[in-house]
Amino acid sequence: MQETRIENRVSRIAIDRLVAHPNNPNRMSRANFTKLIRNIEQTGRYEPLIVRPCPQKNCHSCANRNPDVDRISCFQIINGHHRWQALRELGYKTVEAIVWDINDNDTDILLATLNRLGGSDIFEKKLALLNRLNQRMDARKLAKLLPQTAKQIERLTSTLDTRFSIPEKHRASRSNYRALVFFVNNKQQEIVKRALSLAGKGGSRTTITKAAKNAAALTYIAQQFLNSKLEIKP
Repeated sequence: MQETRIENRVSRIAIDRLVAHPNNPNRMSRANFTKLIRNIEQTGRYEPLIVRPCPQKNCHSCANRNPDVDRISCFQIINGHHRWQALRELGYKTVEAIVWDINDNDTDILLATLNRLGGSDIFEKKLALLNRLNQRMDARKLAKLLPQTAKQIERLTSTLDTRFSIPEKHRASRSNYRALVFFVNNKQQEIVKRALSLAGKGGSRTTITKAAKNAAALTYIAQQFLNSKLEIKP
């Protein structure tokens, strides 16, 4: 069966005709790779790979892995190396991919950016999403599919209360706010509370919410630490 090479269209390509780019810098831990396999196995879905026709007229990499492959009809993976490996382990014979006809320079740029460029989570929406998932599936099962561990999922979903809501007066500019979440033991909690209380004394009277006061105090503590490390006098 002859594969169709259409720019920016999803094509189905024999998995044996794909070869990893030798300079791909992205690596995934075994634990996350196992979760990727489970995701694909459970849903049967995955993002199409990004590939290009092999730049060499005689691509020995493909031919050496499978002598039956026509050396001039193989494809080099630009994005999706781990998906390709996961699909191979699951026994897929073909994969969905988008073929881009690009040169070496553009390929190197994509290798450096495709796995690194991205946005950040809106904390409230991320918590709500985890909570919905947790209502349908327990944390241990979720942890097999999501990047978080079971304990992290349990802790995050337990924080769904008004402590993390943005004050009404600032909701129009909520894009300026970022949530920082970390977990401490009882002793650490007492130290942090005391430090925030001391750092927050004498602050601006216009800072009326507890969350805003804590944010200002934490920023002050962090700045003092940086000043001491950099030997900069405030």
